[in-house]
Amino acid sequence: MAPSTLTALAEEKTLQASFVRDEDERPKVAYNQFSNDIPVISLAGIDDVDGKRGEICKKIVEACEDWGVFQVVDHGVDTKLVSEMTRFAREFFALPAEEKLRFDMSGGKKGGFIVSSHLQGEAVQDWREIVTYFSYPLKSRDYSRWPDKPEGWIEVTKEYSERLMGLACKLLEVLSEAMGLEKEALTKACVDMDQKVVVNFYPKCPQPDLTLGLKRHTDPGTITLLLQDQVGGLQATRDNGKTWITVQPVEGAFVVNLGDHGHVISEQWEVQEC
Repeated sequence: MAPSTLTALAEEKTLQASFVRDEDERPKVAYNQFSNDIPVISLAGIDDVDGKRGEICKKIVEACEDWGVFQVVDHGVDTKLVSEMTRFAREFFALPAEEKLRFDMSGGKKGGFIVSSHLQGEAVQDWREIVTYFSYPLKSRDYSRWPDKPEGWIEVTKEYSERLMGLACKLLEVLSEAMGLEKEALTKACVDMDQKVVVNFYPKCPQPDLTLGLKRHTDPGTITLLLQDQVGGLQATRDNGKTWITVQPVEGAFVVNLGDHGHVISEQWEVQEC
């Protein structure tokens, strides 16, 4: 496909063959068939050692053991900042193709814009566009790869990444304590790892039942914080894929997903404790 975005393809009546997935890979449940199985946990009082912290920690541990996924509210990330980040993202993806492609990262550059269909080696392509900001460690930031439009998005992204880093560290403290480790153990272990902000855009699709915005996967890192819009579509599975659900969007909540690294750490701890 010639360098472009998915906007033009979204206007077609049929989906290009390169996006069509085999039947066993297609969505198992509808994008708007929401489930409340994923716990929604309030973090209000998590810093109160003598108060609600123990109860909150217990809920987080149970959610990790049951699903590996949960949602958090009352997390302390300013709602205005979240709204600004969301607004800038919408405005960026609405830009003309040539503006977005100035930051094309399909050549392997660290950070920028990419259309999934530009990736090499994928038998079937995902229906999404992406912006990636490498944000931590600070030395990894290459501001020349951070989109400069819409004006002001770079500054908002800096603050957003800092606030989410703070939230991630707070959750890692809970997991450290649950493993019987010192409070800062996981934070110290992860501080020098690549950390990034990934903004996903899933354009209108002519045949959404034939494809996926993002194929089934696990996150490679320690912990992922994900902000859903109210359209929904995020799905989770357990029991080796036997059970699929569509996660209920909760206004202002972050979905927390324990990544591969997080699972490995917890499994090693469990083995050592046996």
